[in-house]
Amino acid sequence: MHPRVVEVTERLVERSRQTRERYLAMMAAAASEGPQRGRLQCANFAHGVAGCASNEDKQRLRLMNEANVAIVSAYNDMLSAHQPYEHFPELIKQALREVGSVGQFAGGVPAMCDGVTQGEAGMEMSLASREVIAMSTAVALSHNMFDAALLLGICDKIVPGLMIGALRFGHLPTIFVPGGPMPSGIPNKEKAEVRQRYAEGKASREELLESEMKSYHSPGTCTFYGTANTNQVVMEIMGLHLPGSSFVNPYTPLRDALTREAARQVVRLTHQGGSYTPLCQIVDEKAIVNSVVALNATGGSTNHTLHIPAFARAAGIQLTWQDMADLSEVVPTLAKVYPNGQADVNHFHACGGVPFMVRTLLDAGLLHEDVHTVVGKGLRRYVQEPFLDGEQLVWRDGPEQSLDENILRPATRPFSPEGGLRVLEGNLGRGVTKISAVAPEHRVVEAPARVFIDQSELAAAFKAGELERDFVAVVRFQGPKANGMPELHKLTPFLGVLQDRGYKVALVTDGRMSGASGKVPAAIHVCPEALDGGPLARVRDGDIIRVDGESGELLVRVESAEWAARTPATRPEDLGIGCGRELFGFMRAAFSSAEQGASAFTSGLEALQ
Repeated sequence: MHPRVVEVTERLVERSRQTRERYLAMMAAAASEGPQRGRLQCANFAHGVAGCASNEDKQRLRLMNEANVAIVSAYNDMLSAHQPYEHFPELIKQALREVGSVGQFAGGVPAMCDGVTQGEAGMEMSLASREVIAMSTAVALSHNMFDAALLLGICDKIVPGLMIGALRFGHLPTIFVPGGPMPSGIPNKEKAEVRQRYAEGKASREELLESEMKSYHSPGTCTFYGTANTNQVVMEIMGLHLPGSSFVNPYTPLRDALTREAARQVVRLTHQGGSYTPLCQIVDEKAIVNSVVALNATGGSTNHTLHIPAFARAAGIQLTWQDMADLSEVVPTLAKVYPNGQADVNHFHACGGVPFMVRTLLDAGLLHEDVHTVVGKGLRRYVQEPFLDGEQLVWRDGPEQSLDENILRPATRPFSPEGGLRVLEGNLGRGVTKISAVAPEHRVVEAPARVFIDQSELAAAFKAGELERDFVAVVRFQGPKANGMPELHKLTPFLGVLQDRGYKVALVTDGRMSGASGKVPAAIHVCPEALDGGPLARVRDGDIIRVDGESGELLVRVESAEWAARTPATRPEDLGIGCGRELFGFMRAAFSSAEQGASAFTSGLEALQ
């Protein structure tokens, strides 16, 4: 093992010792008395089976040697990634019947799309939806009827929310079931060029709409490497997917075969199946470290600097940004997938994908091999990929070499010797940056500040011609407590245009950007946030700010006496109102800092553990 991976893992174990031990004790107590439905009163049990499709299923559930599998799904048919899940429950139930078990649709969780709500009022509910999903998952699993769970979800907040909720029932064997990406549309370079021309007023709205609909064109996950597809890589390398299953397209025979096999496999992991492997055993400190290695090696979404710490805490594991950045220093960048390159996830999958990534990272000593997974002990199984041999699902060893080193490389010949995730720190607070998509000549910016309260204010200034100069955009009151921490993707085209025109520009915000944040240097997730009295509330137009992605500095160059004497700005009164956002006021008030996962559960979980 690489010494840095060992060092980070050891300190994570030590830091988490008390909370992890308490968490595991809770899970052991929950698992100690066998199938929970066996302890239900007769009336309770009758309620739980009354909706079964057949008397055969009811009879099986009366027998404690048959497994009952909860299906928890993020299905809706408005979001392309989740539309295929409409058909999964019946596939799963039939596969379970064939092995003498039962599947019950235990509950649905909401699934909203940042791509649809981007720049709209509803985006301010996006991060909060993760907490709602976690609670919905807990409600679905709360009936004490289940021996295992299958979790159907893909996109940004959905997988982390499912994980947080399921970890509170971590005594249950659990498998995440992906849906797969849509087939490739127009090239990402062409899509990005149309977006930029539209931002400059050189393309019509009709041209923009045609381009976008050619890119996002059918059921399946979006094909760029944002948060949704980062979720898939993270889940697979944590051993929570079947090997090689993340990027198989929906509505294909192989996808359906993998869905059925996930159902059969989760039964094997139950007490009744004889190979009891609960979720809490799989999600340990080594698996969390592996997830961070995968994030860095692929140049994945910076949203995971919120999500991985949040779900790690749900398992009693106290991961920090510094842990993540320290791993980034030694984990090479092995993938170039849009926005870090021109390829999409289908290209990534075709040239070797996750199985090749696992192979080369294991061989380099950068992943823990001695972990539990949903297919048994040891991560080496994940160098295999699935195929159909006639109608039979089989696994074979994946490629030993990448089929296209413009997209995916071995650890011995990386695109970069580091992962590109860094912590920025200074008198403006702490934040993170991802430099893997930022050209070296743009990674250090020192320029006057221009302060904005939201994306639309910056867009208006751009369209008025006020930003034709070097500057650092400070977009504040965008943190979790202020307005739910919406993503700020609408900033990217405007700042990208200015950078292309030769200006030195950067972004500093207590808000979010994700894996699609692109080529402009950005200090994001800055905490303490402005609403909590963070330093961003003191910044004024014209202050000189330094954003240094190389050294990790995040500084404002103002004399300390003047800085201390400034009255912090206050949040505009109309933030957080409308489009249902006011319903989430209680949750915003409870959110932790970004470094603790921007979670409403952090303090409560730690108190319980």
